[in-house]
Amino acid sequence: MRGAYDTEFARFASGKPPSVSPARDGRALTFCRPRTISETRDEGPPSGAYHEWNIAMRRKRKPLRRVDDLLAAGLISPERRAGIEAVAARYALALTADLADLVDAAERSDPIARQFIPDEAELASRPEESEDPIGDGVHSPVKGIVHRYPDRVLLKPVHVCAAYCRFCFRREVVGRERALSRAELDAAIAYIRAHCEIWEVILTGGDPLVLSARRLKELVAALAAIAHVKVIRVHSRVPVAEPSRVTAALARALRASGKATYVVLHANHARELTPAARAACARLVDAGIPMLSQSVLLRGINDDAAALGELMRALVECRIKPYYLHHGDLAPGTAHWRTSIGEGQALMRALRGRLSGLCQPTYVLDIPGGHGKSPIGPSYLAGVGGKNGTARYEVEDFNGHRHIYPPVAGAGNPGS
Repeated sequence: MRGAYDTEFARFASGKPPSVSPARDGRALTFCRPRTISETRDEGPPSGAYHEWNIAMRRKRKPLRRVDDLLAAGLISPERRAGIEAVAARYALALTADLADLVDAAERSDPIARQFIPDEAELASRPEESEDPIGDGVHSPVKGIVHRYPDRVLLKPVHVCAAYCRFCFRREVVGRERALSRAELDAAIAYIRAHCEIWEVILTGGDPLVLSARRLKELVAALAAIAHVKVIRVHSRVPVAEPSRVTAALARALRASGKATYVVLHANHARELTPAARAACARLVDAGIPMLSQSVLLRGINDDAAALGELMRALVECRIKPYYLHHGDLAPGTAHWRTSIGEGQALMRALRGRLSGLCQPTYVLDIPGGHGKSPIGPSYLAGVGGKNGTARYEVEDFNGHRHIYPPVAGAGNPGS
């Protein structure tokens, strides 16, 4: 098998199209061998023609979109079929071959499986949950636009993703609604053009990086032509979900002369940052596109200090600055992923001082009803009064010791 694999690489390197030969049992023989979990962790990034060939081969692998696909890949047991069919009938299902390779099917609590493989618990909704948990609809003046904050808007050109997170706060929309029509996109861009206070446009959805490089280039060019738009931010999971989509052409499409482009990666566990994902992120950063990250605090995935710290360090090693750690939104059927705010604050305390400041995201809550994000991390400062008009505070250090500031003259301040 390995000889056939190398033969196909030789054909690719010489410019010939890949061949597909029948196996002895009549099935098609694929030359893109699925990698094991250990390989995705340990192998170095491919280079040169071999790298380009790997991309071409991996693109031929189909995403898993049906319950039968999950069964055929050995990612679920036959006993779970009926329950997962019910979930898939309610919410969109898709995971890429790259993500499927990472799943440890023998472990139901596997952090990759829990993010992308449906669970029967998703059918249990709570009264406090909402189909629009962060209030996008309240702030949508035209289709595809969310204008919640004065100086920035969301622009949602598509409602599909390379893979669907099971905890998505837009799960009632993604995978169901169609992309914006040309007329709707023109109307959305006209809205941005007419509002001079808009300094930043955030492309989201859905995942905007599922668009072709050509369509992305057209969209970025249309936004770049608006003088008051100075920053274009792209929110995406594609660099980890389907790294081969992040080509040099795509990176070029995101650049616009005179404008700042940022890509914000959604990643929740360090195992998502495979060598291929790291290489995809490097292609963006090396093309001059700074990267930030956003993660969701998820029970059983990253809700302990070791897992969360490993993720933040892995991101920084990829030249990605951790930006937001989101408290779980009140989307229907997502209660089994949510932690308490107290648990989230304790995790942030555990990271503070023990990990570099580069590794510290802002812990935020999107207030239900469309009221925006607020930081909800722990407080390290409390007022303790003062004399003669001088305010005095008690400040907590990363070891939990408290100190008076400004210090009381002559009293010393050893901490408590």
